[in-house]
Amino acid sequence: MRLLPALFLLALACSTSNGTAGAGRTERERDSIIGHSKVPGAGAVQKALDASDSAQHRQTALDSAAAQP
Repeated sequence: MRLLPALFLLALACSTSNGTAGAGRTERERDSIIGHSKVPGAGAVQKALDASDSAQHRQTALDSAAAQP
């Protein structure tokens, strides 16, 4: 039953709509909108975004510490 939300998100990500629904938005912004929606699987999208943010913050801290003499 978990396959259905994953397939839905995959289809959503692969769709090539020429409409204005996503015009001007970055992939991160679109994923954030999906993550905050009530679409099945939205929680997983939000958790992936949170993990990505955490990894980015950790890398920034490591880079900053390495730059300190």
